[in-house]
Amino acid sequence: MNIYAFIDSQNLNLSILELGWRLDFARFRVYLKDKYNVNKIFLFIGYILENEKLYYFLRRAGYILIFKPTLIANNEKIAYIKGNVDAELVLHSMVEFSNYDKAIIVSGDGDFYCLIEYLENRGKLHSVLIPNPRKFSALLRRFWKYIIFIDFLRKKLGKQ
Repeated sequence: MNIYAFIDSQNLNLSILELGWRLDFARFRVYLKDKYNVNKIFLFIGYILENEKLYYFLRRAGYILIFKPTLIANNEKIAYIKGNVDAELVLHSMVEFSNYDKAIIVSGDGDFYCLIEYLENRGKLHSVLIPNPRKFSALLRRFWKYIIFIDFLRKKLGKQ
């Protein structure tokens, strides 16, 4: 069975950081392979030139990186980098649709409701891995039987 994972890296990383720990992405890759027999993992991430070492590490760990150009945005005089990857994740999951039997979506973002519903209706939803059990979209509660909370794996997946 071909199982692919599609990861919203910003939602994953920021949610885990809010919980006070850091995800070991190499261990997470091994976990997905060992636990779910995932064949391909697509990591959707905003591109920042200064992060080339990170991208190299992620590729070596086994992720397929899908980049989104980033913008510098201002919010109340604070500059931050904006690189929302939602559209790219949905597009690539549909482009790859005939290549996988089941999909794992990694995000707690309700913007993926329609994608998750589509996958479920076609028998292709394996699971939804949500980083933060206390802070995720209420829209995703409908898919409760598919939800796994990454925070509960903190000891196994956290940086040492």
